Amino acid sequence: MLRYITSGGRIEMCWPCRVVEDRDDLVALFIAAGSPYKAGPKKTAAEKRRLPRPTLPPAEYVWRTDTLRLMPCGGSHSVSMSWEVERGTRRLLKYFVNLEEPFRHTAIGFDTQDHTLDIEVTPALAWRWRDEDELANHVAEGFYTAELARAARAEGERVIDAIQRLDHECMRGWRDWSPPPEWQIPPPFVGGWDTTPPTYWDKRDWAYAHDRS
Repeated sequence: MLRYITSGGRIEMCWPCRVVEDRDDLVALFIAAGSPYKAGPKKTAAEKRRLPRPTLPPAEYVWRTDTLRLMPCGGSHSVSMSWEVERGTRRLLKYFVNLEEPFRHTAIGFDTQDHTLDIEVTPALAWRWRDEDELANHVAEGFYTAELARAARAEGERVIDAIQRLDHECMRGWRDWSPPPEWQIPPPFVGGWDTTPPTYWDKRDWAYAHDRS
């Protein structure tokens, strides 16, 4: 299970995944098209702060595309690669850079938390920022610190530079990866996804000075 954990211990999102690789420098997770996942509705920082504690993601959805998520150990981002599969043919749709906390291993998988700012990259490596206004709202509301926002953008700039130089992990043969044909959609939500104690980023007090969501 891959979980997004707020600094107050709330599970914000949760996906069932398969572990493709778990190395000293990288974890690669596969989320199959058709997998269920849990997520709360998109909210402003002020709305998030008013949520009852503790609370679980109230809604369950279906993941639409085969997605490989590459998470560098100790890095503050992941890169997801998504494919459209039609009549046995796989077509890479995009690379998606998610700025986030460094992940932590747990008894049931991995914990991290989204930092709102994202970068969408085409297969031809054209790119654009996403959710800049939402990040600014989170800072204005005191949900994130300005230091965290600057760090997230700097991390994103480093990742884009590495991708354009073909020096990021996502440029090292993963484009041609495909899941073994015998892999089925994993069981939806294994026991403990909602009761396993959350793990926390060691910089959360610096990053979320007023967030107790």
